[in-house]
Amino acid sequence: MREKLASFAERFDEILGLMGDPQVVADQKLYRELASEHRHLEPLVQAWRELIEFEEELEDSRGLLKDSDPDMREMARDEIDRLEPAIADRLQALRVMLLPRDPNDDKNVIVEIRAGTGGDEAALFASDVFRMYQRYAESNSWRIEILDVSENDLGGFKEVVCSISGTSVFSRLKFESGVHRVQRVPTTETQGRIHTSACTVAILPEADEVEVDVNDADLRIDTYRASGAGGQHVNKTESAIRITHLPSGLVVTCQDEKSQHKNKAKAMKILRARLYEQMEAEAHAERAADRKSQVGSGDRSERIRTYNFPQNRLTDHRINLTLYKLDQIIQGAMNLVIDPLVQQHQADLMMAAE
Repeated sequence: MREKLASFAERFDEILGLMGDPQVVADQKLYRELASEHRHLEPLVQAWRELIEFEEELEDSRGLLKDSDPDMREMARDEIDRLEPAIADRLQALRVMLLPRDPNDDKNVIVEIRAGTGGDEAALFASDVFRMYQRYAESNSWRIEILDVSENDLGGFKEVVCSISGTSVFSRLKFESGVHRVQRVPTTETQGRIHTSACTVAILPEADEVEVDVNDADLRIDTYRASGAGGQHVNKTESAIRITHLPSGLVVTCQDEKSQHKNKAKAMKILRARLYEQMEAEAHAERAADRKSQVGSGDRSERIRTYNFPQNRLTDHRINLTLYKLDQIIQGAMNLVIDPLVQQHQADLMMAAE
């Protein structure tokens, strides 16, 4: 591990030198690649250099234990008490950083939320889940853009598709895919009874044109007039777009913009993400034996989480996590549930590597 970390530190210094080269700066593609590698290596190299510094300080402090001055020996013991746990922390952090990286972790995402069983209440819950992600995105300074939305008469979302872009978005949201179940008294319930409904969430890593080559001849593009509840998103021209990818049968619609051109661009972004997910799923199926390291199966039919509003309780069924902080989480404090999921994923990867 130490040899590997030393080589990473050498590469980090090499990248710093290259990024100062005018020829490299002029090559935007190469510069972006180096900047991405630099960003990935920086915390690793920083932790490695801190570890070396702490170990050198620890060696010096242990040497002072033989000093004839009792005050110096006492000071040395205090330093040892400080440095030993700090070294253990850095070693653990480095083990985590050296775990196999998901190549999609740095990608932006397409989020698809669809109301499931429960009628209007399911649509209202889908809109609550969307706003939860929206607040979480804002707290991380991520950019969120609605790509397509279908509302019901009560302002709930039968379906909403959005993109979220920023730093390491997929690494934080990738465990959100699945069925989210809610237990609460609907606003339409007159007798105060608790109802159960659900929505499905899909988190798709955003794919660019290089990763997913879409042949225009494989597409059927239809236009139609946009429509929506309460007169929203309605216009008199055929600006809404439906794209059918003939080889796969995937169908994508977008009507959120008044411009046909913008709707087509958004629909293509969704289509590429779905095709990329399909490619990834096929590759994962071929490597089924390696899926032990995953948190949950990722299957969208899997019920991953229950939101119980009367008890202010959120339960993530994959890691048996129960939090009585639903009011905070639904307002965007999602680190309360995402951090334990990431930690469990890292622990599983470590166990698989042993």
